Amino acid sequence: MSISGLDPNLAADSGDRRVMATTVDRPFVIHLWEDRTRGEQWVPFYDTTRLALLSDEFLRIASNNAVDNGQRTFEFKSVVPGVCQLVFEKRMGWKFTAEDRRLFQIEATNQPGS
Repeated sequence: MSISGLDPNLAADSGDRRVMATTVDRPFVIHLWEDRTRGEQWVPFYDTTRLALLSDEFLRIASNNAVDNGQRTFEFKSVVPGVCQLVFEKRMGWKFTAEDRRLFQIEATNQPGS
């Protein structure tokens, strides 16, 4: 699923927004903790004309076979310069609303000399 533009419901100075500077065609990584034992799953929403998802991996970090939690790593790259929004919602399979939400404002510039 994709979205475009910035979320008008979040103020520009909102503490919920993390600003990330990047360069077009250079990968950047976002790490989020996930407890799959509880059924948690981070779902990204973004404008697919501005960002490309390169990889989505889960590293299980647990000392117990009954627990399935760890770090989820998303690798993206900007495909065009400009500002776009990347939203992650922590979803549970049996709920219609998100448990948590993380907002990233991605500010991409061209590579020097481009």
